[in-house]
Amino acid sequence: MRAAASAQAAAGEPFVTEPVAYDAILLASFGGPEGQDDVIPFLRNVTRGRGIPDERLEEVAHHYRHFGGVSPINQQNRELKAALEARLAERGIDLPVVWGNRNWDPYLKDAFAEAHERGFAKLIAIGTSAYSSFSSCRQYREDYALTLDATGLDGALEIDKVRQFFDHPGFVQPFLEGVRDALAAFAELGHAPENTRVLFSTHSIPSTDAERSGPDGHAYERQHLAVAEHIMSSLIPDATNTSDDIAATAVPAWQLVYQSRSGPPTQPWLEPDVNDVIAALPGEGVTAVAVVPLGFVSDHMEVLWDLDTEAKETAEEAGLAYRRTPTPGTHPAYVDALIDLVLERRDGIPVAERPSVTDLGPWYDTCRPGCCENVRAGFKPALCGVAP
Repeated sequence: MRAAASAQAAAGEPFVTEPVAYDAILLASFGGPEGQDDVIPFLRNVTRGRGIPDERLEEVAHHYRHFGGVSPINQQNRELKAALEARLAERGIDLPVVWGNRNWDPYLKDAFAEAHERGFAKLIAIGTSAYSSFSSCRQYREDYALTLDATGLDGALEIDKVRQFFDHPGFVQPFLEGVRDALAAFAELGHAPENTRVLFSTHSIPSTDAERSGPDGHAYERQHLAVAEHIMSSLIPDATNTSDDIAATAVPAWQLVYQSRSGPPTQPWLEPDVNDVIAALPGEGVTAVAVVPLGFVSDHMEVLWDLDTEAKETAEEAGLAYRRTPTPGTHPAYVDALIDLVLERRDGIPVAERPSVTDLGPWYDTCRPGCCENVRAGFKPALCGVAP
């Protein structure tokens, strides 16, 4: 463990059950452009170190150009920050929230500087990604370490993080409600369960990253599949109910799909692609498809473009009824879940008392050795975990 961990976490145990007197919450996110002039500089930040010329970046900028150069993610984080602050006040919890992004204003360095200026020394970080992989966990931890060194605040700030929250009931609840609503709407339109498909969609990642996600490998896929299975199992009618409407509430088939691939064609990424699956559904007798953005916490660009634009168009071309279910956003259950995750660490809640809806959780407080390696770049210093 780096010295930047709290004393309670510095030993590197998987779970920290000693109370920690945190001064503030660090809300950490990806960031996004907020105007046409921001798009290329933002993409340079995202792809830094890869030597991609601006001409190539412009080819992939059309998603942002389509929306006026504005990613919705920053506004969504402003709303989440405000919702957290309001709910913390309602619950009588005195923990300020500072916000910083990895790739755009306000940067993590700005959040670290703000925390230091306000006299905060112990931060508990919430990364706006629920699953285990390099890009959704370790890269955040590497950026914490890099930013701490760059700001000269190593030794002045201690930073821990909440566990990956993929199976916390408050994160899962909005998705469960969305699937229920979508299937009810399809039923009203006359689409039978056997003619309906539920696709749980998440960001594709390189296959090598997926193989090394989590301490034992393949955690990224396993976590998504476990949550999706929980959601669909929750929709199964009570076996003790013998009423005639059980057939009408049968659960349709489902599968995990991937989206937003950005690597070269020669590099294997997780498949199948959501559009390829949708296009093939009519041949399987499907007439309606619900797409669940299970890998995303809010309606940012990958949701608005890849699902609300491209996947919707693919469904229309295939003659399918289409619904995209909501992301957690600022759903009250999700906001409370994030606060409860902070309180787990602040109060040293025993592992047996931490909620999870799958057999995989609750996940580790302290990331394990070798967790979520980036094969292309190798291990870099990272906070909130055991080296490397």
